[in-house]
Amino acid sequence: MSAVVSELRVRVEGAVPRQPSDLHSADTPLGRARVARGWSQDKVVRALMLLADNWGWQIAAEQSLRVYMSDWERGVRRPNETYRVLLSTLYRATPDDLGFTAPRRETAMDDLSARVNELAAVVERLTVALGGVQGASA
Repeated sequence: MSAVVSELRVRVEGAVPRQPSDLHSADTPLGRARVARGWSQDKVVRALMLLADNWGWQIAAEQSLRVYMSDWERGVRRPNETYRVLLSTLYRATPDDLGFTAPRRETAMDDLSARVNELAAVVERLTVALGGVQGASA
């Protein structure tokens, strides 16, 4: 019996492309932080459990954490203080880096005021337009 070994050589010119990642997340600071590190949600959940156990902290069961992680990344719910501390420690990031800080009240009020003014202008335009329609049908 004999074996034949052939040699294959590949020459690549230029920069080697980056291998595509199967990791996906919502476009949120928390989701981007996880994907940037190459971590799956399962890996983060296991790390949270280990960190909490090491600190002697009580947290949710693994199955619940998986749901929470998805909700946190999609912005459906906001992690409480316990999880904000754990996640900030795990990612070695500030709460602000992970999107945990609430917008300043003044900024939120300015945004709300601007939106109310925009809606008032829409109502005014519709009122004028409807007045013209009602006058034409009379």
